[in-house]
Amino acid sequence: MHIHILGICGTFMGGIAQLALACGHRVTGSDAHVYPPMSEQLRASGIELIEGYDEQTLSVAPDMWVIGNAISRGNPLLEAILNAGAPYTSGPQWLSENILGGRRVIAVAGTHGKTTTTSMIVHILSVCGKKPGYLVGGVPSDLGVSAALGESKAFVVEADEYDTAFFDKRSKFVHYRPWTAVLNNLEYDHADIFENLAAIEKQFHHLLRTIPSSGLVIANAQSPALERVLAQGCYSRLERFNDNHGWSIDEERVVRLGGQSLGRLEMPAPGRHNASNALAAVAAARDAGIDPLEAIAAMKSFAGVKRRLEVKGEAAGVVVYDDFAHHPTAIEETIAALRSQLGPKRRILAVFEPRSNTMKLGTMKARLPQALSDADRVFCYRGPGVDWDPAIALLPLGMKASTFSGAVEDLAQAVATAARKGDVVLCMSNGSFGGIHQKILDELAKRQAKTAG
Repeated sequence: MHIHILGICGTFMGGIAQLALACGHRVTGSDAHVYPPMSEQLRASGIELIEGYDEQTLSVAPDMWVIGNAISRGNPLLEAILNAGAPYTSGPQWLSENILGGRRVIAVAGTHGKTTTTSMIVHILSVCGKKPGYLVGGVPSDLGVSAALGESKAFVVEADEYDTAFFDKRSKFVHYRPWTAVLNNLEYDHADIFENLAAIEKQFHHLLRTIPSSGLVIANAQSPALERVLAQGCYSRLERFNDNHGWSIDEERVVRLGGQSLGRLEMPAPGRHNASNALAAVAAARDAGIDPLEAIAAMKSFAGVKRRLEVKGEAAGVVVYDDFAHHPTAIEETIAALRSQLGPKRRILAVFEPRSNTMKLGTMKARLPQALSDADRVFCYRGPGVDWDPAIALLPLGMKASTFSGAVEDLAQAVATAARKGDVVLCMSNGSFGGIHQKILDELAKRQAKTAG
């Protein structure tokens, strides 16, 4: 079968492409903005990419069009597909109907930490010989690809609450019908499709309705919103983490179950949020038949996920990091994790782009000063579609905050000029950020060359 994917360079749809290819299908795809790491994965797999959504692409004539949720009515290619009466489906539905049937699905849901926790579970199962299938909304550093069929019944999937497609406004995760569901946390996000937190809670309740009574829900006890979801009805076994009566982890990263110590978690990933993610991963692995002691030991070799505190390079004594953080809570936790790793003496220069639909709407702009407060300098880039003024929103940060619009090169130059030897630059965006990381490194290298000369 030949399938053509619209929005193929998104992390989820790119994963669908790799799974379809592994099943023996011919796969092609279209996207408006082709950027790494997904574009590199797809090309390395031999998948043909078509730039843009010209209606002439209809001549590709696949057996099935798979439509990503970033594609909306008015898209020229989508309109051509509809007018031609061609067969189409969504990515989550294709996954459910072609991959997940007969698999023991472990789904990871929540506002934050889905990609990292999913990757941790895949890592534990892989190290312990389970050979799972998986689809992650990112690229685990030790696996190199975001999706694989695997060889066992276990399939681990990042379960996003965002809507499925232009024709299916249910959350993606209702298609997955998991046996084990990790509920990491729940906050308001996706202001472009959810009117309030209660609307998201309703979707999580729908997810719980799909889990078998013999299945397992692993929920973060520190999330009031998740407690409200569970109060609406939980029909399966239930375990809580970050809970003294269930799964817990202390500041020394000692893991306990029901108060009984199971061992100390040793892994490179810093921060409270990563400790919580790992705790949930160990709990999920236990339900898949992995002894917690083995799971904890497996986490020693967890290499992390690309775009999660990923070091992009170093120049002039300055280290540049890349991170996917875009929600205020994620921004605050990412800075805190980096601070815990570096200590109080090294400066953190936070470079942030409000690029998600929620941030573009300005829904959470009032939370940004607190989220960015532990950085020593803050640089905010106002890109297209941001109709609020970051300079006003960041006034509580005083002189340490600067805002930019226009050319990304100007921002890169300003960051490089402000940076001193020993500093770290933390770039945060859910997009490519115009290649800001390399531009900063290039500017720093120029400065270093001038000093050497």
